[in-house]
Amino acid sequence: MMESDLALAKALTDLDLSSKPRSSDNVLNNNEDCKKTHATRLKEKMAGFRRTRSLNAPSPIQQFGPCGRIMKNSAMVMTIQDPASQRLTWYKPPLTVLVIKKVRDVSVLQPFVELVNWLIVEKRMVVFVESSIMDDQHLLNNQLFIPVFDKLMTFKEGKDDLTDKIDFIVCLGGDGTLLYASSLFQQSVPPVMAFHLGSLGFLTPFEFDNFQEQVTNVLEGHVALTLRSRLRCIILRKNDQNGKDGKPPTNLLVLNEVVIDRGPSPYLSNVDLYLDGKLITSVQGDGLIVSTPTGSTAYAVAAGASMIHPSVPAIMVTPICPHSLSFRPIVVPAGVELKIMVSPEARTTAWVSFDGRKRQELCHGDSLRVTTSVYPVPSICAQDQISDWFDSLAECLHWNVRKKQRHFDELSDLTHSSSNDTLDSLDRQDHLDS
Repeated sequence: MMESDLALAKALTDLDLSSKPRSSDNVLNNNEDCKKTHATRLKEKMAGFRRTRSLNAPSPIQQFGPCGRIMKNSAMVMTIQDPASQRLTWYKPPLTVLVIKKVRDVSVLQPFVELVNWLIVEKRMVVFVESSIMDDQHLLNNQLFIPVFDKLMTFKEGKDDLTDKIDFIVCLGGDGTLLYASSLFQQSVPPVMAFHLGSLGFLTPFEFDNFQEQVTNVLEGHVALTLRSRLRCIILRKNDQNGKDGKPPTNLLVLNEVVIDRGPSPYLSNVDLYLDGKLITSVQGDGLIVSTPTGSTAYAVAAGASMIHPSVPAIMVTPICPHSLSFRPIVVPAGVELKIMVSPEARTTAWVSFDGRKRQELCHGDSLRVTTSVYPVPSICAQDQISDWFDSLAECLHWNVRKKQRHFDELSDLTHSSSNDTLDSLDRQDHLDS
């Protein structure tokens, strides 16, 4: 047993002993209690501590990094807050900022240099950047970058832990920079401000032109937030379950989606989908996408899924080219646990990728567990939750864009017609007019 389980068992044992009736109370009750072993009574008491299932997502952590948190609101009901009232406040001034820029894009270098200079010189903040940036020859040749070169703090992905070191994140690039920033924080994520300097920019609502005013406004607090839920993904290997492998299981948080596909195999992917331990269906096709509401506008929408606002507590399950005309995407409550396994009858293994990264094979007997994490990504809004999302739909995906239908008055041949007119009646009227 784990230490927490031992502590719980000890506490229940003490409770059991303290509540035990004295010998002078009731002899009959003592005789009945004797029939039950101590282990039986302990098992009955521990049954009440099992995790309950809920239709709602887990209550998200409301503190983001060392300084950021959601402003307290008296209108909160239980643990569910009106998304429109989710606004950021700083309970102490942010001092450290992580700047993530798009890689292999020269056009981002000048905005990066301007932002870093301004944060260090004007705002007196400690700026963290990736260590690889310090070797970029284009930056080293920039005269504005040289004065702040020695003042930058660096980190390496996978080696340096940024937990509780970063107060604020600024992304310069496209949606990939926000996904990368999310992957760096496997627990609480500091507030993220994303500038649109990439290709699509669905998740990056800020324009860089007046960055000083916009960043200052954020640092002063009370800006709108979109809490983008993430998925906790755990791979349990067959050998791990039998205790033959001492390696820790894969345990990752994803912001967009986890994808299970057939990989290089020419055969259909054949995986079993469980929901809270119950077999729901077997997926035969190219694969399966399990996405967050944020990820519903990424790979999932290209595979035929609906688009879900990021504030909706849900998990979307979308088949990839299913070998069934009736297999449509489904939306399940955020509080459930999904389990995906390679079917025993499958001709081949499956492959799993997390937000497009860390791809690995899923063999027979392995299982992928997916739940909604309590650690969302607090994405700072340029306007508000509704305006930002629908602006992105219109500008990036051209949602519902079509040529407007003309009014009847602009159609000369139907000027005198009504909804009750037929072609014959119009012909008779034209004959009379002539």
